[in-house]
Amino acid sequence: MLDFNGTKIYLACGATDFRNSINGLSAKVQMDFGMSPFETGTLFVFCNKAKTGLKILEWENSGFWLYYKRLEYGTFRWPKDDEPVMELTADELALLLEGVKLAQKLSRKELRPKYAC
Repeated sequence: MLDFNGTKIYLACGATDFRNSINGLSAKVQMDFGMSPFETGTLFVFCNKAKTGLKILEWENSGFWLYYKRLEYGTFRWPKDDEPVMELTADELALLLEGVKLAQKLSRKELRPKYAC
């Protein structure tokens, strides 16, 4: 498991077009969120429309890292488009990556799943 303690983590609410790679995602961070993707120690997390894939964009000194996770079954519990971006803690990201229903662990209204399983 990756260790993201001590990092700022921003989650893109709603679906992201996964045809975008590093250039497209970093442009989305700049244009849609008004943030710089070039900050060391900052992660930007994106999910596809089907909620089966997740990408994490990270800048590290001389270049970008792009992490990708695809679920073989089930879906990620992803927030809607109410806000374009929200900040998470490292523990909340770990729960999300493990598939835990964040609505059960957090008090944030926007993290409730649309449909209960």
